[in-house]
Amino acid sequence: QVQLVESGGGLVQAGASLRLSCAASGRTFSSYSMGWFRQAPGKEREFVAAISWAGVNTYYADAVKGRFTISRDNAKNTVYLQMNSLKPEDTAVYYCAAGFRGVGRPVTMDYESWGQGTQVTVSS
Repeated sequence: QVQLVESGGGLVQAGASLRLSCAASGRTFSSYSMGWFRQAPGKEREFVAAISWAGVNTYYADAVKGRFTISRDNAKNTVYLQMNSLKPEDTAVYYCAAGFRGVGRPVTMDYESWGQGTQVTVSS
């Protein structure tokens, strides 16, 4: 399994930007699809964005399309989530995931490894 550590969360005002990072351990990072999910209080964890192992294909939830950008640096074993134009409804704990095990687009929760999460709070 890959060990994942998220960072970059915080408290910001609506309209601001944040960049989340997810540092992975393991020599096979570059072979994994990576994803970001989030879970707001009282809600189920939901898909945010995903990126293929080479970074060629990216996927976004409709709620964040056009505002969030996922990217990866395989040389640094890190995946990023650039979040712009943040809204109060983006408030959640954001989780990084590695190693999609499902079939098709890596937008479901069928990932092998998960980080501990980082809190993002957007005030109005």
